[in-house]
This record gives sequence, C-alpha cells and structure tokens, in this order.
Amino acid sequence: MKRLLIIGCGDVGLRAAVLLRKRYRIHALTHSGGRVAELRRQGIIPLLGDLDRPDTLDGIAGLAHDVIHLAPPPPRGRSDTRTAHLIAALSRRGSLPQHFVYISTSGVYGDCGGALVDETSPLRPQTDRARRRADAERRLREWGARNGVCVSILRVPGIYAADRLPVARIERGTPALLPQDDSYVNHVHADDLARMIVAALHRGQANRSYNASDDAPQKMGDYFDLVADRFRLPRPPRVTRAEARSVIPENLHSFMNESRRLANARIKQELRVRLRYPTVLEGIAAAQATMAAAQEPAHGG
Repeated sequence: MKRLLIIGCGDVGLRAAVLLRKRYRIHALTHSGGRVAELRRQGIIPLLGDLDRPDTLDGIAGLAHDVIHLAPPPPRGRSDTRTAHLIAALSRRGSLPQHFVYISTSGVYGDCGGALVDETSPLRPQTDRARRRADAERRLREWGARNGVCVSILRVPGIYAADRLPVARIERGTPALLPQDDSYVNHVHADDLARMIVAALHRGQANRSYNASDDAPQKMGDYFDLVADRFRLPRPPRVTRAEARSVIPENLHSFMNESRRLANARIKQELRVRLRYPTVLEGIAAAQATMAAAQEPAHGG
C-alpha cells in the first residue's frame, strides 16, 4: 500500500484522510503530543516533528510516496521558512515523493478590484501573510522542477463548514461595508476542499495551480447577511470604508481591502471535481442540518 504524509493534519486534513485511507497508509506530522491519540483514533500514524525545528524532521525523509502540505507559514516575515525546512528534510535521503499537493491561498493575487481572476493572473500579494504563501509556492515549484516531483498548488479562499461560519462575528455586531464600498469574496466548503485535494493527488499536473473555489463569488456583506438571515440574527450594521478603519479589527479589515472573483474552471476540467456545494447557500443549509441533527436528543429503543 502506498504511503501518504500529511503536514498540518487539522480539520481539512482529517476530512481528506477519511477519503484516502483505503488507498494509503497515512502518516501525519504534528508538533503537539496532545494530538497523537486523536490521530491514532482516526487510523493515522502520528510523527512528532516541528517545522520550525529542522532537527526534528529526520523521520520524514524517504517516508511517503505522496505529500499533502496544509501547514501554515510562520506568523511573521515575508518568507516561508517552514516550507523551506520541509523541502530540505524530504530531500535528505531516500526517494522523494512522487506527488506533492500544497494548500496555498487566493490572497497571493492581491487586490484585483473585483475582477475575475484565473490561474494565469499575476501574483501581487499585498500582505506579508500572502507574501509568505507566494514564497512557498515559488520554493515548491523550483524544488519540484529540479527533482522531478509533481507539485500541484491549490489556491484556497475562505473555508467554511458547520463549525466555521461567522455566527459569533455577527452576534458581536461587527459591521460590514456599505454595498458601494464592499469587496468580493470567495468561498469553498471544507468537504469540497478535501475532495479537491484528493483529485489533485491523482490528477494534478506538475507545477500547476488551481483556484479551489466554489461557483459563486459574492460581496462580503451579502455573505454575512445570508448567514444572519439563516440563523435568525440581526444583519450586521453597514459602514463606509473610512469608518471601517476605526470600528473593525485590523485582522478583519485587511481582508476587506482586497476584492476579486475566482474563476474555477480548471478544477472542473483538469481535476474533474464536481462540487457538492456550488454556492454558500447549499453549504449553509447543509451546515444547519448537521447542527440540528447534533442537537437532537438520543431516543432509547
């Protein structure tokens, strides 16, 4: 059986592992001893190692036929030293992986003024967070081309699921932008992203990027309104872009400064992905059904 190594096996990694465990013996790198038992319960072999400490990564060299890299870059700087350490560790000895799927961000495109963006659009990251992702993409492309590793890159927008909706943000009354000032955002359901990862492992082309998005870009405020309506909450107040600087936390405000609509034809044509949740409307309805089922009391027989 082929061996798969998942780097950063959180929520999306676990969803992908469920889809892949019949085809692979799955290993996952974790820097937290507290996650070992959880990974084992999922049928995953845990490996303790820290991407910030290269001396802890000896065990991954030559281990896996394929790799999924979901770990985030370090929190500061413009380069992704974690990906650099990972590449170095995989190259130390033994055979290199055949396929390598990297989960990047659509933030590498920067602000596009609401324009439609496909994978041939230039990378213009505007934040250090996005610059670190672009740096990781560059490193992986060069490493893959140099060593004959098939590196496929998924550029991911906002991920949502039943437990990843902005309900708490709406309950706090955090404002959204007025429609005339608002930015386009893109989304993907965590289950669809997991399926895209599986498809990229088997059909992704070398040195190829894919916009891992659903079919329906929308204004950010419209998304918040939709969630508020579905959960019977007051819609967020609307403010001007100038007002937003003083009333919206900086980490949230930075996302409002970029507007783009992702074209996703490549994931359908090349990866042959069929979206289970083509718009957030279907995804939120499924999330509500999941949450309602979890709240139902168990009935004895």
